[in-house]
Amino acid sequence: MAIKLIVDSASDIPFAKAKEMGIIHIPMCVSFGDTNYLDGVELEPRKFYELLIESDVIPKTSQIPPYEFEQKFEKVIENGDTPVAITISSKLSGTYQSACIAAKKFEGQAFVVDSLNAALGEAILVYYAHRLLSEVKDAKELTEKLNKAKQKIKLIALLDTLEYLKKGGRVSTVTAFAGELLSIKPVIAVEEGQVKAVGKARGSKRGNNLLMELVEKSGGIDFSMPFTLAYSGLNDFTLKKYIEDSARLWKDKTDALPIMEVGATIGTHVGPGAVAVAFFAK
Repeated sequence: MAIKLIVDSASDIPFAKAKEMGIIHIPMCVSFGDTNYLDGVELEPRKFYELLIESDVIPKTSQIPPYEFEQKFEKVIENGDTPVAITISSKLSGTYQSACIAAKKFEGQAFVVDSLNAALGEAILVYYAHRLLSEVKDAKELTEKLNKAKQKIKLIALLDTLEYLKKGGRVSTVTAFAGELLSIKPVIAVEEGQVKAVGKARGSKRGNNLLMELVEKSGGIDFSMPFTLAYSGLNDFTLKKYIEDSARLWKDKTDALPIMEVGATIGTHVGPGAVAVAFFAK
């Protein structure tokens, strides 16, 4: 009997990569008006940002219904394995609750972990879970280790614009307009499962410096654990500048910098041009 990981597309783990790792990937539904797409399957990041930039419609992401999880759980159990689903934060989506409803039908045979995160923050918990598969004795031990480890995950991001937070009703129009005029770069983080503003800077360079300071203040990066950088939009120019400005964080500590693309779930709110880092704090 083996443990089978299940993850939602809010993790931004590409469908092909999930398949390669033996992870079951469940896409969320993203809607632009009356047109629906399966996130990460029919709507990859580049296409999403093209639509986001061109459209006047605010996209909406739907939670995964219990039935989707129930189907996946049943198939895994029928194969003699134990499903462990890792989901987007319960404070950002009802997807976790859907997974829990489904798991109740397989009492003691299916497990659910609330990542208390999203996008790259959720992804590194999934990567850690995959690493643990050969070390734990059963699914219960795995979920216990994940629930403990997730408390150390930090996700910090520098946004290029307040426009999409404004469209989503997260900031007022006046605040957003003033931010654009002053070239204010807001810094956000995921804390206790929710997205919160943690700082702001005038200009990209100061924003990068602030992002670096917040990484260091949070305890620094545990390079023995999964970590990743990410960007949103049609190119990674902003991310390359951040990597250059924050060289002291990475120098002589890692051979390579893993990079992800922020997909539709979080991209809807942050828009293009954002850079982010997710890591386990020391």
